[in-house]
Amino acid sequence: MTAVLDAPLTAAPTAMRARRLLRGRPDDPVWVRPSLAGLLAVTAVLYLWGLGASGWANAFYSAAVQAMSENWTAFFFGSSDAANSITVDKPPAALWVMALSVRLFGLSSWSVLVPQALIGVATVAVLYLAVRRVAGPAAGLGAGAAMALTPVAVLMFRFDNPDALLVLLLTAAAYAVTRAVETASARWLALVGVLVGFAFLTKMLQALLVVPAFALVYLIAAPTTFGRRIAHLAGAGLALLVSAGWWVAVVELVPSSMRPYIGGSQTNSVWELIWGYNGLGRLTGDETGSVGGGAGWGETGLLRLVNTEIGGQVAWLLPAALALLVAGFVAVGRTSRLDPRRAALITWGGWLVVTGLTFSLMAGIFHAYYTVALAPAIAALVGIGGALLWRRRGSVWARFVLALVVGGTALWSWVLLHRTPDFLPWLQGVVLGVGLVAAAVLLISDQLGRRVAAGVLVVGMAAGLGGPAAYALDTADTPHSGSIPSAGPTVTGGFGPVRAGFPGGGTTAPFAGLPFPGGPRTGTGFGFGRAVGGLLNASSVSADVVAALSEDASSYTWVAATVGANNAAGYQLATELPVMPIGGFNGSDPSPTLAEFQAHVAADEIHWFISGGIAGGAAGGSNAASEIRAWVTATFPSTQVGGVTLYDLGSGA
Repeated sequence: MTAVLDAPLTAAPTAMRARRLLRGRPDDPVWVRPSLAGLLAVTAVLYLWGLGASGWANAFYSAAVQAMSENWTAFFFGSSDAANSITVDKPPAALWVMALSVRLFGLSSWSVLVPQALIGVATVAVLYLAVRRVAGPAAGLGAGAAMALTPVAVLMFRFDNPDALLVLLLTAAAYAVTRAVETASARWLALVGVLVGFAFLTKMLQALLVVPAFALVYLIAAPTTFGRRIAHLAGAGLALLVSAGWWVAVVELVPSSMRPYIGGSQTNSVWELIWGYNGLGRLTGDETGSVGGGAGWGETGLLRLVNTEIGGQVAWLLPAALALLVAGFVAVGRTSRLDPRRAALITWGGWLVVTGLTFSLMAGIFHAYYTVALAPAIAALVGIGGALLWRRRGSVWARFVLALVVGGTALWSWVLLHRTPDFLPWLQGVVLGVGLVAAAVLLISDQLGRRVAAGVLVVGMAAGLGGPAAYALDTADTPHSGSIPSAGPTVTGGFGPVRAGFPGGGTTAPFAGLPFPGGPRTGTGFGFGRAVGGLLNASSVSADVVAALSEDASSYTWVAATVGANNAAGYQLATELPVMPIGGFNGSDPSPTLAEFQAHVAADEIHWFISGGIAGGAAGGSNAASEIRAWVTATFPSTQVGGVTLYDLGSGA
């Protein structure tokens, strides 16, 4: 892959290209290509091993993937069900990848999750390419290893959330920025716009957090006139607008009667979804139809990324990355504005600072797994900054900073490991002791041979990666399901032992006082309702219920309807038949209204109504779900099947 992406634009003879692919660059040491192959192989094993243990993972997205694999309209719009009643509350780019896999290989947890794991391997490879271009292969391998072992990355690349594809696209965009800056290439910069545009179609406005850094570095470092730099940036902006906007334009232009309702919006508008629920509402906490906004999603502030909830997910190398970012700028000094090393520091440092501050201060819905978007920037800065200091280890200040980073990372790892005292307690002392010894030796590394000094640095790096590696293995060994997965072992918070990533950081009940039936369900993830699913977890469906829902299914558009997309997802995945998720994810979207639902029933389009689910009407959203539930329970006969209450809407009542 390195040779292919780094090859000149002119075509080379086939034999020469094959030779470069096998042997790498002519000036590469012999260990580079085997090391890269080993890194990618280990990453693939880590991300693929026992992948099916998580089942449907996030059933909300898995059900949509099932629907999209059955119906091309559902595929284009990202519908929750094959009958196209409502979409998921995100754009569909990430779901397209998984849905194509299901179309090719059939519906299974493996066909849903394997594309995510392969996306993870590709991300590590692209990050290696980006870092090695400016800092060499050793730095690229270090950055790749740091990325691969970040616990939240292991979680997301083994899960079916959109964050996996988002991270790959943004990492590829950063690589393209690196190439664009080298030669002032308008084509590479246009590719940046395309990649960020498709990242927008993966998770909307979050994708744009990298744009300030990417634009700034090209404006500063591209080797051409200021006017051409502005023109190239305008072209890239146009490419971004087209690649992000074509799907939005189509959805907005198609009459609402000819497409599914836009989930997550209150006005059936993808434009509202962009700027409201998935946009500015995430920053302000003003998210109509959502739940647990404001302080319910944890304390905001500059230390949010290192608190009990987030620290073990992504922050193992965060202090090191910030220190090496500053030290890297010092090491580069007053070189030409064209210096590719400074450009790389601006690229990855801007990504980290802007995205990190946004996550730290946003008052709306925030989950710990969002921080996977920080992992490439952290890993790249560690690789690039570490390489810059290593090459200047003859200077006292460089050795001191390098030793401080190694020792400080070991100490910080000890702090994070101490938050889970029952998890491998011996590892705490090993990481701290080895890291501090390596740091002390690095202070005199100028008096050691190159190989000895390099060995000491590798030992120090291994100590720094010991904690995240242990968390990564624990994450890979633990099945994850529900809508709020988390990486690593159990941490202790205000509610007692919880998985890291619990909303509110274990200090604030995010849904206190809201009208959910039942109570919190135990197990990995967090949900509401008892046997019938709820806001964050899918239903467990018995064979008797599957048989009842499947009976005479061809006579109906939807075999059942129930409140909440997660509740519906369990039944849809069990039957592989359309189940209408009333009210969308939160049960608070006005889809359908009571009148629309009554019309569907009158037309004999829905067979069953499944009791349970969530109450709907949260945070000023629609009360249609509650109205529909009340009308059904007052109008139609009920029956118990497998412990679930079903209302027969086809009974003629």
